[in-house]
Amino acid sequence: MDAPDLARLDGPVSKVRLPFGGWAWLVTRHADVRQLLRHPGFSSDQYKPGFPVLNPIPPEQKDAAGLFIFMDGEAHSRLRKMLTAEFMIKNIRRLEPLIEQTVVDTLEEMRAAGPGVDLLSAFALPVPSMTICHLLGVPLSDQDFFQLHSRAIMDRKSGPEEIGAALAALTGFLAELIKAKRTAPGDDLLSRLVAERVVPGELREDELLSMAMLLLVAGHETTANMIGMSALALLERPELLAALREDPDLAPNMVEELLRYSTVVRTGLPRLAMEDAEIGGQKIRAGEGVVAMLAMANRDGSVFKDAEEFDPKRQEAHRHMAFGFGLHQCIGQPLARAELRIALVELARRFPTLRSERALVDVPTRPLAVTFGLDELPVTW
Repeated sequence: MDAPDLARLDGPVSKVRLPFGGWAWLVTRHADVRQLLRHPGFSSDQYKPGFPVLNPIPPEQKDAAGLFIFMDGEAHSRLRKMLTAEFMIKNIRRLEPLIEQTVVDTLEEMRAAGPGVDLLSAFALPVPSMTICHLLGVPLSDQDFFQLHSRAIMDRKSGPEEIGAALAALTGFLAELIKAKRTAPGDDLLSRLVAERVVPGELREDELLSMAMLLLVAGHETTANMIGMSALALLERPELLAALREDPDLAPNMVEELLRYSTVVRTGLPRLAMEDAEIGGQKIRAGEGVVAMLAMANRDGSVFKDAEEFDPKRQEAHRHMAFGFGLHQCIGQPLARAELRIALVELARRFPTLRSERALVDVPTRPLAVTFGLDELPVTW
């Protein structure tokens, strides 16, 4: 959306036509989005009749039993609680040395391949992929296979057949990996879930399989796009790259502002009203669709002063909703923050002369993708 479109949509809750037919209520203001996303009367189940469709929805799959982001109530909380401890900040801190080594190794490989590389394919995409490998407990000997197919899924140029083949390959791979964790467990998420949840009968293997795929796809795509968008924002402001190089302690708040300013979930979070409710003073009836616009809420001038400006010292930056809000907010946000912080600090430190190979205004984006991002970011140094 360009600025005039955003200005037109910014305002009270109002109805808009959906891209695949029908109508839904559009919620753009910060307070209204918070109210909607914490309201228990709205469903995230995309297969319920009347659910507002923003992107083509695949046929309901029997092997998607663990995709809790599309569940409500007890079904949602049952599966989510099994992952909560894994993504607590104290546990992510124990993973940070591995993340840092992954970032450093990837940057040195980029240095060896350059100067003159695509920062997305050389850095932004591999880092989340390898981090997921560490998290899930993918053996070093299998990481090339894992990364090959995960990149095919995320590659903007992959066709439906190629993506389908990559998904099938990864599903089979993860299924075998889960079985192997029964007899040869390690210090990783899959091993712990097998031992603590699957073996006692609290979690089925097919549920664990789709949970693992969810972590791969959702965590990888969003973090990769945020690394790319963050690098672009800092290349536009080289003085900030220099400041980050001199003082890495600037990174945590800078990351929060980058998440607010470059929110990658721009198509909105759809919900279906299961009961009559009032959001932002507007009566919404049971059966009506609602779409929460996180990116617009993060530019709400009543919450963020000079909201269209990027300010790495912004005190209220932490109030952003880049990860959603309420019961369904992103469970992996501590991991994403750690990856972003470490990636940007090391990028600034190791590449002091980093610059774009083309005018930054000409860098191609993916405006219609589920998660907004760059198509490529050619850089040199």
